[in-house]
Amino acid sequence: QVQLVESGGGLVQAGGSLRLSCAASGRTFSSGAMGWFRQAPGKEREFVAAISSDGGRTTYADSVKGRFTISRDNAKNSVYLQMNSLKPEDTAVYCCAASGWPGVTKNFEYWGQGTQVIVSS
Repeated sequence: QVQLVESGGGLVQAGGSLRLSCAASGRTFSSGAMGWFRQAPGKEREFVAAISSDGGRTTYADSVKGRFTISRDNAKNSVYLQMNSLKPEDTAVYCCAASGWPGVTKNFEYWGQGTQVIVSS
């Protein structure tokens, strides 16, 4: 089992930045890929970014490419999402996810509860 706890959400003005964190426990964190997803009210959950187990490979949704950066610190069992140039359409609950697969993937088995991000115009 893997437990994931997100933090760092909040209210920010358009153009601002936030850094989300996700702390993992319960298994060898460094053995699997990690990712971030988001779900806005009335919409389906969408993929945001993913990072391989060693941090060497990343992939992003087109909507956040160039603005968001995913990173991880295996020594701290944590994954991060740096969000810059935020837009009102980035408003959503952001969840981190964990996979048993080491490579970059969009398929994850474990999910956190999420942290709310609200971007005001």
